[in-house]
Amino acid sequence: MSFLKKLFGGTGGGGESAQAAEPVDYKGFAIYPEPIKEGGVFRVSARIEKNIDGELRSQRLVRADTVNVKDDAMQAGVTKSKQVIDEQGDRLFDGPNA
Repeated sequence: MSFLKKLFGGTGGGGESAQAAEPVDYKGFAIYPEPIKEGGVFRVSARIEKNIDGELRSQRLVRADTVNVKDDAMQAGVTKSKQVIDEQGDRLFDGPNA
């Protein structure tokens, strides 16, 4: 049951990943580093948001990368998000997962 709670947003053991981080502003985008605790490591993850034409758009970035320290995972999430923003810009919010 704990797996399902983690999968659908419950706090069963994964509460650390639910802590709100301060957003990092980058080129008009807001980057929220949200590492996911998996056992003894943290998966690199972040939420990228931008207000486009009065609508708040959001996209989640989840990487295969894992690190041992939460702060390192948060920094990596910001770094990877910046790379995606540089590559895709507003196109980040196009497509089926946007």
